[in-house]
Amino acid sequence: MTSTVETPAEVGSGGPGGSGGPGRHVKVAIIGTGFSGLGMAIRLRQQGSDDFLLFERAGEIGGTWRDNTYPGCACDVMALLYSYSFAPRAEWKTTFAKRDEVLDYLKWCTERYGIGPFIRFHHELLGARWDEAAKVWRLHTSQGDYTANVLVTGTGYLSDPSIPDIEGLSSFQGAMFHSANWDHDFELKGKRVAVIGSGASAIQFVPAIQPEVGRLDLYQRTPPWVGPKPNKTIGASHIWVRKHVPGYQKFRRNFNMWGREIVAFFMSDPKKASQSIQGMAAKHLKKSVADEQLRARLTPDYAVGCKRLLFSNTWYPAITSANVDIVSDGISRVTPTGVVDVNDRERPVDAIILGTGFRATSRPIAERVYGRGGVRLADAWSDGMAGHRGTTIAGFPNLFMMLGPNTTLGHSSQTVMIEAQLAYIIDAVRQMDKRGLTSVEVRPEAQAAYNERLAGLLHGTVWNAGSCASWYLDANGRNSSIWPTYTWRFRGLTKKFDLESYQVTVATGAGAPARAA
Repeated sequence: MTSTVETPAEVGSGGPGGSGGPGRHVKVAIIGTGFSGLGMAIRLRQQGSDDFLLFERAGEIGGTWRDNTYPGCACDVMALLYSYSFAPRAEWKTTFAKRDEVLDYLKWCTERYGIGPFIRFHHELLGARWDEAAKVWRLHTSQGDYTANVLVTGTGYLSDPSIPDIEGLSSFQGAMFHSANWDHDFELKGKRVAVIGSGASAIQFVPAIQPEVGRLDLYQRTPPWVGPKPNKTIGASHIWVRKHVPGYQKFRRNFNMWGREIVAFFMSDPKKASQSIQGMAAKHLKKSVADEQLRARLTPDYAVGCKRLLFSNTWYPAITSANVDIVSDGISRVTPTGVVDVNDRERPVDAIILGTGFRATSRPIAERVYGRGGVRLADAWSDGMAGHRGTTIAGFPNLFMMLGPNTTLGHSSQTVMIEAQLAYIIDAVRQMDKRGLTSVEVRPEAQAAYNERLAGLLHGTVWNAGSCASWYLDANGRNSSIWPTYTWRFRGLTKKFDLESYQVTVATGAGAPARAA
């Protein structure tokens, strides 16, 4: 840890009268109200802090679970694990919760912990700039300006849809929408529909709409590996046990969490993955698709896990139905009335639904955040995303990014990583208060060393060497998304804020400067 002593410009006390205007300065500003943002707010409340605000661009909480309303939307992680460990809920209807139930859970948490008064709806973050002299973040939102000592971004990596660059796409005259912006006003019954993409969203909405549409053309570049989904209805007696037997629900959650760590072991090497998990998925495919030729077309040519492993009991029955045509030849262009494949065959359609995922390695938030020296985060990441312990970034003091670089999981629940980061950030804020620190910024050499270790862990794993092109990889072919090993390792790294990895500043009069560890 290195430290300097500076006298910051007057920024207000954190309450009414701060430099951002009356009531517009807060200690902690949180962007987004999904699992990350709400979790941060809850943890701050549990620490006794009420000097924070959450800024939400929409008029309702929920993040990706608010925005994704497509038919069949559900979670593919056990509900007991895809929830906060510090806010357990027994009344899940099924093993894997549907979208409405997950959103209801987030609303329940918001009410239970009194987060509502701290949310500023319809406040889209248009820009955030670090003020080096004042040691504050200056936030420009669609509803006015604010300042904050600490900025926490909870915008995730599934917030902004990825639109494919296909010739003529904008010329299409029928209905066209992304799965994350579902057009519920469009009547699908009897229509000719083209679905582009066969990832995690498509695997849910295709089975939901297939019985309704007249014809469905599924355009897939490569088929996904799909495993069975052991989804069961949770009966009243089981819910009673969860509620009244001490420790039972916690045990079930932890059992599932630790069980998933075994998957990380198999994913550490394509050969291990092929000999274990891939056999399960291949068996599911064989059981679901009797036709050998069709089964061959639906068998991926890459190691399981290289792309996200999906789970569904309805995918194969849907895409092998008589009204579905699987097109694997690729798309050449789109015309005003249809889609043309690379063999120059045009298939007329009434609607195009894009199941093309999100901008996971090109975060839109990075285009709006400016750090020390006015450097834009998107420019700092021109060669790819990089950070320290998935949370902080060199050159961006007092910025904490939830689900930042290399925090995506290919084997477990994202809430596990979120909770680990929450512990790290809470301890950082605690140490800043205790030591009178006005800024903390990870040292470039510490960040570089961390990413060098990550590269070593990623080398040879199924996510890097599984012979596929996935959204885990950025434009330079670098894996800036995946956490490549067990979650317990990440939780260990983020249990406490490693102040020795940071350069800090201390305000005059706040006490003696922090000394190097």
